[in-house]
Amino acid sequence: MSAPPDQGIEVIRQELAQLLGQPGAHQGSWLEDKGSAVAIHTRRAADPAQALAALSGPVRELADRHHLRVEPGKMVLEIRPPSVHKGDVLRAAVRDHTARAVLYAGDDLGDLSAFATVDELRRDGIPGVKVCSGSPEAPEVAAAADIVVDGPAGVADLLETLTRRIEMKDPSA
Repeated sequence: MSAPPDQGIEVIRQELAQLLGQPGAHQGSWLEDKGSAVAIHTRRAADPAQALAALSGPVRELADRHHLRVEPGKMVLEIRPPSVHKGDVLRAAVRDHTARAVLYAGDDLGDLSAFATVDELRRDGIPGVKVCSGSPEAPEVAAAADIVVDGPAGVADLLETLTRRIEMKDPSA
């Protein structure tokens, strides 16, 4: 099992919910609970970029007060403990589930640590694929990926294709 959430994450969840409940340019933004991290998404706001800008300062102040790190992404601010990143979470998931292979799909700079973990797992003998859910905002992610697909729909298409190929495979082979 993965480590329990950081105490600061537990406290900041409530403060972020209060912040999002206040009137302002961030209406339509929402909070995602990721267990060991939380994220504020602004893509549903009337003006996502304005909402992100309006929330950035207050979110950073809250994170600093609780000794947490803010990782910006595409219309999202992810708040997590400074020592935790997506690569750590992926490594723990592989360990906890005794995974024999890994496919990691991402679209943000924060996903680069998970891509690096896929590379480490490959060196350790666990097959892995790095998929970029392509967008022009993060060309670094596309450059680090093995496969680039067209956004979330492309990821879904890739998974459906893989599923069909697995289902077609002769189980006696």
